Amino acid sequence: MAILTNTLDNLLGYQMRRTTAVLMADFVRTLADFDMRPAEITTLLVIAENPDCSQSEVGEAIAIKRANMVPIIARLIERGLVARTRVDGRSLALRVTEDGAKLAAEAWRRIAAHEARFCERLDPGELRTVLEVLPVLRAASASDETEG
Repeated sequence: MAILTNTLDNLLGYQMRRTTAVLMADFVRTLADFDMRPAEITTLLVIAENPDCSQSEVGEAIAIKRANMVPIIARLIERGLVARTRVDGRSLALRVTEDGAKLAAEAWRRIAAHEARFCERLDPGELRTVLEVLPVLRAASASDETEG
């Protein structure tokens, strides 16, 4: 069987897409028994870290559009993981429930193991570089959108 060449291997976007696929597949496997989508888990973790935040603030923090946040928050509330409390006449704040806090703690434990599986493949300098460079690329994308 011939070994094919793939010049796409020299493209940043191609390498990042393939890497993201591997990372996300492991992430999903790691948390599969939670019966939650990655966006739901991420939302829960952000709310746990920022009690009394608004739905809009959470969406902005994790780059999810307002309309897409509605079903995510509804599912977390339905499962008893998040509760809404009225802050003033019209504002609602989000907070994890006791069950939500327990699930968030277990999710963080598992995510730490998931991260370690990949981070240990890089030496500390490489990891530092990756963590410094990726936000630069994300910021470039955001500034391109505002300039266009």
